[in-house]
Amino acid sequence: MTFRELNLKDEILSAIDELGYEQPMPVQEKVIPYMLVQTADLVALAQTGTGKTAAFGLPVLNMIDADRKQVQALVLSPTRELCIQIANDLKGYSKNMQGMRVVPVYGGEDIRTQLRQLDTPPQIIVATPGRLIDLIERGKIKLGEVDFLVLDEADEMLNMGFKEDIETILESTPETRRTLLFSATMPKEIANIARRYMKNYEEITVGTKNAGAENVEHIYYVSQAKQRYLVLKRIVDLNPDIYGIVFCRTRMETKEVADKLMHDGYNADALHGDLSQAQRDTVMQKFRIRNLQLLVATDVAARGLDVSDLTHVINYNLPDDVEIYTHRSGRTGRANKKGIAVSIIHSKERFKIKDIERMLRKSFIQEQIPNGLEVCKKQLFHLIDRMENVEVSEEQIETYMPQIMKQLEYLSKEELLKRFVSLEFNRFLSYYKNTQDLNLPERNERGERNERGERGERGEHRNKSGGRVRLKMNLGEREGIDPKRLLGIINDVTGDKSINIGSIEVTNKFTFFDVFADQLDQVVKAFADQTEVIVSEAKGSKGFEDRKSDYHPRSGGSGGGSSRGGSGGGYRGNDRGERSARPATTSVGGGEKPWRNRELSDRSSRPSSGGSDRRGSGGSDRRSGSSSSGSGYKKRY
Repeated sequence: MTFRELNLKDEILSAIDELGYEQPMPVQEKVIPYMLVQTADLVALAQTGTGKTAAFGLPVLNMIDADRKQVQALVLSPTRELCIQIANDLKGYSKNMQGMRVVPVYGGEDIRTQLRQLDTPPQIIVATPGRLIDLIERGKIKLGEVDFLVLDEADEMLNMGFKEDIETILESTPETRRTLLFSATMPKEIANIARRYMKNYEEITVGTKNAGAENVEHIYYVSQAKQRYLVLKRIVDLNPDIYGIVFCRTRMETKEVADKLMHDGYNADALHGDLSQAQRDTVMQKFRIRNLQLLVATDVAARGLDVSDLTHVINYNLPDDVEIYTHRSGRTGRANKKGIAVSIIHSKERFKIKDIERMLRKSFIQEQIPNGLEVCKKQLFHLIDRMENVEVSEEQIETYMPQIMKQLEYLSKEELLKRFVSLEFNRFLSYYKNTQDLNLPERNERGERNERGERGERGEHRNKSGGRVRLKMNLGEREGIDPKRLLGIINDVTGDKSINIGSIEVTNKFTFFDVFADQLDQVVKAFADQTEVIVSEAKGSKGFEDRKSDYHPRSGGSGGGSSRGGSGGGYRGNDRGERSARPATTSVGGGEKPWRNRELSDRSSRPSSGGSDRRGSGGSDRRSGSSSSGSGYKKRY
């Protein structure tokens, strides 16, 4: 099929022909004819980078009236970058349509500039939700005549917390509009919006619903958490032509990883929420033109970043949600090109890989972390390939060749090659000369490590089945501690949201929780300087994981998930919208403590109402403020 067979206007066909468009992509083949022939709303599910902008942009341009000076189409996007990109694409498609205007409005730019652009109403507005609502409230944009409303990357907008803004905008548009919802995944929130605000909609899926891109290979490496950065370097060194994004959980981790990479000589930079818009634009432009090989980013910061030809996406930490993994991996393997999604996981995160495999209906491959010899071999032959394929400028180098030949005439061909290779290659040989094996030790038939591995020499109180250590904190139910508060405190004090917290038990006076053995020192040292919060090993007590009442790791995710308020499988701080699960007051070193505020003191002093919540009898219903008393009371998470 060709674009001409889709019955688009000649002005549009000539423009996309000039842009080099030849044949429509699968999502365009399905969406464009439907839009031009049918009148119902549409939900289209397709991965990012599959041609969705043209899929909705071309038919919308085909159906609106360029002579009518009113806003006829509104496109909502989650980020400034995506908003600008969509607007530029639509301008390109409509460049031969006389009188057609497309105006992007977004935060981060002087609003006065955008106000001037709106003095004459354009036919199409591309907007981010926050700035659009601002302009609606100023009376500068009126949506009463909108015929088409497009929600692009709808799942991203919900992930970023725009649900209320989207509903406000939807209610500002006429009921006669056609609504087009484009999304890479179909979470419950998207389905709810479709049911509430769309009428008689058709669902078009390209590929498998909630599945990753077909051209992406998924692999993972298992390592100790403290060696994650060393594993990252080996992955990068094993792929000399890598051009990819390294996803981290938090801004702090993003900065740290990028700084380490740059310090170690890698061509990398960071993209996170602390950058100004000018700094962000500079980093993104350098990455787009390949002045950077590696971009280290949080999920929030990378949203709207559209870069072609990425070879790798590296998950420095697995995301909490499978759908976020889908978005990450979908940034490579675009336009029928191959891509690789790499995950660096802790030994206790294998269940997450299984969950993602089920969701994507794809198999992941576990690979061994490459050793120094493998890396050196790969780098050596990459160097030889570069030499073979280098473009020689005869005119420029000819003048110098006689002197070069004379200077090197005493060297044989073999000696010359050795010196040439050593000149470029010695640093790799030196660095990897005596490097350690980063792969975790194999387990014997009973599931125990054949080597000491993570366990170390801290005594019998370590959990033998999982390499965990039980810790005790001097705060409990009476101070308002629950899993969310505990995670907030640990995040604040350690400054590291990659700490894996296992089962949690809260008593009236104390809180007990598990950490992995290889993260024990980090946690204990971080709390050593605290005066109000004291954390120590709960020596001589039985590990949570040995108890039959514990939950399976898959019963919940970070900071919740099971019906009893938590998960035995591991809590971890997250970067959903770059907000952690910590309480509003987060000062630790001084000032008001989140676990010592008036609300908690008042709540803990109230008499018990005798009620219970889903966590069992004698529990505390945080909404009503009732709490259990008695030193023997325990709450298990």
